[in-house]
Order: sequence, then C-alpha cells, then structure tokens
Amino acid sequence: MVAKMSSGSSAYGALSYNQEKVDKEKAEVLWANRMIEPKNGEWDISCCMRSFEPYLASNQRTEKPVLHISLNPDPKDKLTNVQLSDMAQEYMQKMGYGDQPYIVYKHEDIQRRHIHIVTLRIDENGKKIDHNFEHRRSMEVCRELEQKYKLIQAEKQQHREGLPLKPVDYREGDVKRQIANVIRPVARTYHFLSLNEYKALLSIYRIGVEEVRGEVNGKPYKGLTYSALNDKGEKVGNPINASSFGKTVGYEALEKRFEKSAELMKAKGLKERSKNIIASVLKLHPTQPGFERELAKNNISALFRTNSEGRIYGATFIDHQEKAVFNGSRLGKEFSANVFNQLFNPREPIVQSLPQHTNENEAFKLAFSGKGFMLGSLFGLLSVGSSPSDYEDEAVKHAKKKQKKKQNKL
Repeated sequence: MVAKMSSGSSAYGALSYNQEKVDKEKAEVLWANRMIEPKNGEWDISCCMRSFEPYLASNQRTEKPVLHISLNPDPKDKLTNVQLSDMAQEYMQKMGYGDQPYIVYKHEDIQRRHIHIVTLRIDENGKKIDHNFEHRRSMEVCRELEQKYKLIQAEKQQHREGLPLKPVDYREGDVKRQIANVIRPVARTYHFLSLNEYKALLSIYRIGVEEVRGEVNGKPYKGLTYSALNDKGEKVGNPINASSFGKTVGYEALEKRFEKSAELMKAKGLKERSKNIIASVLKLHPTQPGFERELAKNNISALFRTNSEGRIYGATFIDHQEKAVFNGSRLGKEFSANVFNQLFNPREPIVQSLPQHTNENEAFKLAFSGKGFMLGSLFGLLSVGSSPSDYEDEAVKHAKKKQKKKQNKL
C-alpha cells in the first residue's frame, strides 16, 4: 500500500475534490471522526467546514493547516468497506491524528479502490501537530498495515505513486493531458535554478523536456518541447511544444522561475533540511539502493546520472516537502557526483588531498572527523577492506607526493 500526503491552505478545496466524486457517485463517505454529523445523514462541504472552522479560526502561524491523504492498496487487494474504514482509523491513530476531526472517503473512480482522508494539521488550540519525519513514519505505518491486513507489499516501482503528482503513463493515452497535469503545478510550486534541475524533476514523472533554438522573423527564438518517457527514460511519441500548455511552462516563464527560486531558497534556507537528512542517511546506508530507499522515506528523491561505464557524473536531489531541487554540488562538495561515484563504485580512485604538513596521526584523525576528507572518500576507503593503518598510510603517502610536487614547481 502506498500513502500520498499533501498539505494545503484550503480545507474547502480538499473537501470539494472529494465531494465532486461523491456527487458523481464515484465515491462515498466511510467514516467521520470528531465531526458534526449532518441532520439528514448526508455529508456535504458546509457540514464538514463547520467542524473544521473552530480549529482554523484558532490557527496561530501554520501556513498550510490542511492535510489531504490517500491510501492506495494494490488493485489485487480486495477489502470491504469495514476493512477500509478500520485501516484508515488505525493509520490516523498511528500517525498522531487520531484525535483530530477528519473524514474518510472511499474512491472507485479508477481501476482500484482507495481512500482519501481530509483532516487538519493543527489542534483545537491552533498549534501545529508534530510532523517530523512524517513521510518516513507514514511508510512504516503502511508496512504494518500491509502485514495486519495481508495486503500485497508495495514494490519499488509502486513507491513512484507516493510522489506528489501522478507520473505519465503513455499507455493510458491522452499524453498531452497527463503531461499538463504535471508540468503546470511543478512549474508553479517547485523551486529550481536551472533547466537541468527542471529536467531532473520532470524525469521522475516520466516527462522529458528539451530546449529548442531558432529564428522567427529574423529574431532569435528559445523554446521548449515536452515528451512522454518510458520506464527506460526514452522518448515515446512526438514532442509537444510548450506553447500548447500555456505561457507558465514556457522558456521565459522558467527563466523568471529560476530567479525567484534563487531568492526564496536563500531567504528561507530551503537546502538545510535536505543537507541534514542526506548526510545522516548516507552514514547509515552507504549503498546506493539503501540510500535511495531511505531518502524516499523522508520524501526526497535521489537521481544519479551515469555514463556507459557506470560512472556517476551527476547527482540531483528533490525535496518534495520543501518543493526544492538541488544539484548535489550546490548542497556542498560532500554531496557532489564524484563523492557518490567513489562511494557507490569503490573501484574508482578514492584518495582526497590533505592539507600540507599532515603527519600520520593527523591523517588518521582527519579521516574520521570528515574535515580533511569528503564523506564519500572516507566511506570509499573503508569499503575496500583496508585496515586503519592501510588507509592511514595511503593518505600520508598521497599528502607527501602532493608536497613533493609543489616543492619541485618552486
């Protein structure tokens, strides 16, 4: 089972999304917790808003107090309404929202049954409910519920469904609409500083974007085209001009987005969360599959670009909570592609230069402090089966060679 979580400022918007499904008889209310029940027994938006309004009125400073969750079992899982309702209540209890007002809807508008839950992130006093490591905890709760209800366990490819938006599937048809449903909100809400970062972001939704240059009436022209991608990252079908989707996803709009993103990232310190999580996860999971899996639990996607020989030459991180995209080296030199290549491909050269006049004891201390070595270099040294004296000697030898070269140049 995969859980999707999104926060927002409008309770009305989240409720109306579900009410529209109910009105079309493609959804129904399964459960309501601490909600004012309607006299006629029929739930509607105004009834739900009456339950939420006292909480929202006391909101202190939370910008996005509304939480919209969907729980998505595998299509092969056959669950009754009672089981779906019980599962939703257990999920909310384990996530710390058991005493909140919330309403549970069952949706059947696609090929599988799934449930949506609308609730609030603030308590009756207007204080924000603790949401630290919320996405990681959500995945852990899903694993517990899978075991209890004997559900099909979510495979790696299904975790893609946990992304804030639905990836494009060219086999479903109407590719233009699918692409539009992703690129419009992505261009509006995510922060990125370059076209390459934008490309990396869209690639996880199976969308490719390319720059087009030319001349129109003698004037230089820059534009973009969008394409659907298959599971191998290959283009499928004909590219679609950005103009078909509107100005907000065109070249000029993106250039403005780059500038605005740079200001916001700096003002709000958006990269700090990503840096801290990536560094802590890397220490505990120094293998690529484990590293990527643990980052996903924290709602961060890791993308590594490799050449034909398997060497990592690019690293990009996408923080879906902060809605920010970072080239690895921009987060810091310890997150550069070279570091990850050394860590995940230990056969590559791994020795990093040390400061001048470094003796054996200092080299050993630097290796463990992380001040003299980049993190990937340290893990690379440890991964080849060397003893402390092995990599201490290697580090000192390398430092002496560097010193000798400098002396010869003088």
